[in-house]
Amino acid sequence: MKLEGKVAIVTGSSRGIGACIARRYGREGAAVAVVARAKRDRADAVVSEIEAAGGKAAAFMADIGVVAECERLAQEVIDAFGTVDILVNNAGIFTPLPIEEVTEENWDAQHALNLKGAFFLTKAVVPTMKARGTGKVVNISSIAGCGGFPNSSAYCATKGGLTNMTKALCLELAGDGINVNALSPGNIQTDMNAAFRADEAYDARQAELTPAGIGHMDPDQLTGAAVFLASADSDSVHGVDLLVDNGWAAW
Repeated sequence: MKLEGKVAIVTGSSRGIGACIARRYGREGAAVAVVARAKRDRADAVVSEIEAAGGKAAAFMADIGVVAECERLAQEVIDAFGTVDILVNNAGIFTPLPIEEVTEENWDAQHALNLKGAFFLTKAVVPTMKARGTGKVVNISSIAGCGGFPNSSAYCATKGGLTNMTKALCLELAGDGINVNALSPGNIQTDMNAAFRADEAYDARQAELTPAGIGHMDPDQLTGAAVFLASADSDSVHGVDLLVDNGWAAW
């Protein structure tokens, strides 16, 4: 098991990509902090799945878009598990709108959760990582962080910021033994895009635009890369944006 004895925080892990990563980390031997903002029952369900598979996990509630909540979460996980070895900044929202319809509230909500929260939760766990001379931060970005999408300018801004923030934090923290990298999914099956995927023509169009010919991949297909970036296998990998996108960004 590649993560045996490690403690991992996975934000937004009561569903979707985060839940898949949390379950995989549990199978790889990590004690997993499953973090949700509002649905405690969903977080508890993921914890139960991890425990049923022989892993260790606990549920935590926090609004990652609020700095004080990030600080509280980090301390609660340290109190519960003793340390933090791995942080996966996965929590995020996607609210596509044409620019004429984007409100300040819409812009701020996406930036607070997708970008600000990732920064301040990383800040909250850095002291314990520095004290031990080791740590892994994995920022879940997106192909929307390296390319544009119509009616998604606010979301693209958050993911572009997250990808570049990853590089900046790498320069700051690599010397302390902390690896900061990004993992950027391509089109993937999540709750946030379920309404779009219900349109067969839309899914077919995404498949046409993807070299592998797959419209939306299963989120479990990301977990191998997430384990790599959290494990000793990536000890010499710093500041990378690892695209798992079926070739989307290669065009």
